[in-house]
Amino acid sequence: MIGGIFIYNHKGEVLISRVYRDDIGRNAVDAFRVNVIHARQQVRSPVTNIARTSFFHIKKSNIWLAAVTKQNVNAAMVFEFLHKMTNVMQAYFGKISEDNIKNNFVLIYEILDEILDFGYPQNTDTGILKTFITQQGIKSQSKEETSQITSQVTGQIGWRREGIKYRRNELFLDVLESVNLLMSPQGQVLSAHVAGRIVMKSYLSGMPECKFGINDKLLMESKGKSSTDETSSAGRSSGMSGGKTSIAIDDCQFHQCVKLSKFETEHSISFIPPDGEFELMRYRTTKDISLPFRVIPLVREVGRQKMEVKVVVKSNFKPSLLAQKVEVRIPTPLNTSGVQVICMKGKAKYKASENAIVWKIKRMGGMKECQLSAEIELLNTNDKKKWTRPPISMNFEVPFAPSGFKVRYLKVFEPKLNYSDHDVIKWVRYIGKSGLYETRC
Repeated sequence: MIGGIFIYNHKGEVLISRVYRDDIGRNAVDAFRVNVIHARQQVRSPVTNIARTSFFHIKKSNIWLAAVTKQNVNAAMVFEFLHKMTNVMQAYFGKISEDNIKNNFVLIYEILDEILDFGYPQNTDTGILKTFITQQGIKSQSKEETSQITSQVTGQIGWRREGIKYRRNELFLDVLESVNLLMSPQGQVLSAHVAGRIVMKSYLSGMPECKFGINDKLLMESKGKSSTDETSSAGRSSGMSGGKTSIAIDDCQFHQCVKLSKFETEHSISFIPPDGEFELMRYRTTKDISLPFRVIPLVREVGRQKMEVKVVVKSNFKPSLLAQKVEVRIPTPLNTSGVQVICMKGKAKYKASENAIVWKIKRMGGMKECQLSAEIELLNTNDKKKWTRPPISMNFEVPFAPSGFKVRYLKVFEPKLNYSDHDVIKWVRYIGKSGLYETRC
């Protein structure tokens, strides 16, 4: 495990030094300074091995943070701990700088004592640490405070403190999807998948429990018809419209607040939300994806000095919806000398530095078609290799979820305070963006 933690300034002077194991000596401090901070060549690797000692380091502004060990430890875990440690310090005294570290060195030693025990990482949750470590040091707690700390350390709601109050209880939910596509010139889908995230902003009083319903096939089949009718009516009352009846989610990942036991037994997503913004869920789906756009390319080589390109972009969504920030990148050969572009909608420009024609359309309605034509003049070259045409790529943003993901219902229960599900204002937004959206030409 971790043998010691050292914090240096840009000159290599030690600001904080805490050794947890006897196998790490004072010479380790000098070895890192000489071989990494004062090295003649820039050290790019975040892990440096010196005399059978491993140094895992990160740099924040002009401050070096190094974890030292002589054991074969999990590197990802050490870096995760170093980043968590910087987050905790930032939560206490803001920016990590030499002055801040010198002014708060007593506090930093207190934090290190709490988050590392004999080199083993402990609780790094800022909210819990702040309940018993203050700027002045550790306070003597009353019995109530001690029991509160114990429940937060051992319980299941360490991500939310008690006593939160808001005048108006609101929930904001964003369904953010990134659609990835590789299509053949003939319009055959070679690969397609959607990576989605559900981001919530919670401004709720007390300790509310939320229940969240989606149109996943597994959940829908397990619920049965009666509960489907009930939940769909709840969705309509919250202003959430239905799309596909159900979607097949290949894999998903939840925030720690989600009660996985209930998800596995009852197939319901139940959770006590953290206060503020957080990512509730990540998911991935590969079936029945509604592709927002189709690109139809036509490339014709006219001799060795000319090339004609025609690109048609078709939108495949409801006419009432508008796509924004539409951009099509059409690659050109390296020996291009000049390009003449004609497009009826948007603006197109040849960028020689990028070897591409960039076609930008501010807004595009559903079930529309746009066309671009270009004549590319080529220089004579001795290279006999035929130009391997890179795919045409596309960027866009649409106000719907390409996977067909829908929020069926979102309910809030707070038994202790006098507000019900109907008193909570809920906002749901769907945003679909392009990931790697390419069509071979």
